[in-house]
Amino acid sequence: MDENQLRQVRCFNRSFTRRIGVLSDDYLGTGRPLGEARLLYEIGPDGAAVRDLRARLGLDSGYLSRMLRALEASKLIVLKPDAQDARVRRAALTAKGRRAWGSLDERSRRMAASLLAPLGTAQRERLLAAMTEVERFLRASAVTIEITDPYSDEARACIDVYFQELQARFDEGFDPALTVSASPEELVPPLGWFLIARLEGAPVGCGALKIQDGGCGEIKRMWVAPSARGLGVAQRLLEALEARAVDAGVDVLRMDTHRSLAEARALYARNGYAEIAAYNTNPYAHHWFEKRGLGRSA
Repeated sequence: MDENQLRQVRCFNRSFTRRIGVLSDDYLGTGRPLGEARLLYEIGPDGAAVRDLRARLGLDSGYLSRMLRALEASKLIVLKPDAQDARVRRAALTAKGRRAWGSLDERSRRMAASLLAPLGTAQRERLLAAMTEVERFLRASAVTIEITDPYSDEARACIDVYFQELQARFDEGFDPALTVSASPEELVPPLGWFLIARLEGAPVGCGALKIQDGGCGEIKRMWVAPSARGLGVAQRLLEALEARAVDAGVDVLRMDTHRSLAEARALYARNGYAEIAAYNTNPYAHHWFEKRGLGRSA
């Protein structure tokens, strides 16, 4: 990133925050700052678990607690144990809170209309398209990728969903017992690594690196949740796995894929993987790929 790029981002932030009025402690004339107003909106008529609010809004626990206390002191919400799990606290709107929520929703609609109303039809379409694009890239920039314990519940859940998708997509079905192994014990360093991509605290993708006999590496368990596709998560997972392979001294990476997974083949091809002859007997593989000179390209 160069200085001009950073300057443009900062300029956009200043212009946008000024235009929508977030610099005031009276956001949209509600008498509350943006943080409290947004929190009230996210609690909504159905209420919400405090832990879900924290993850959804990306808030520090202490800051969230202070805002919840402020809303509670204003008699807009009540905090109580969840009916299904007493260990979980839920925030629910009071009657006064529901009226405040309705007013906030209407004021927010009017603010959105005020952004569009002065523009001609073509300008509105361009602005809305630009907003959609900016939102998509902001979501993409919020994705984190980390090494995770392959024995964890989170890792198991990702693999289970991945297997379910293969079962649905393969004409012949999918039996994990018949494919090439990538069991948790094979994905613990230094034998391998398991990576999870997260968005707003929730897993949205995974990938694994398995070190084969002879020092080659094999990419396994590449999966991205449908909700996160189009955000470049698979590309970032592949790059992270390649970086891990380089750190481990691996110079050759391989993977296999099913004929129905055209998007996987396209990903490997544009990242410099060449199609090769079969190097295993995976009954679900129809294409095999290899990339050499990994350390030199890094």
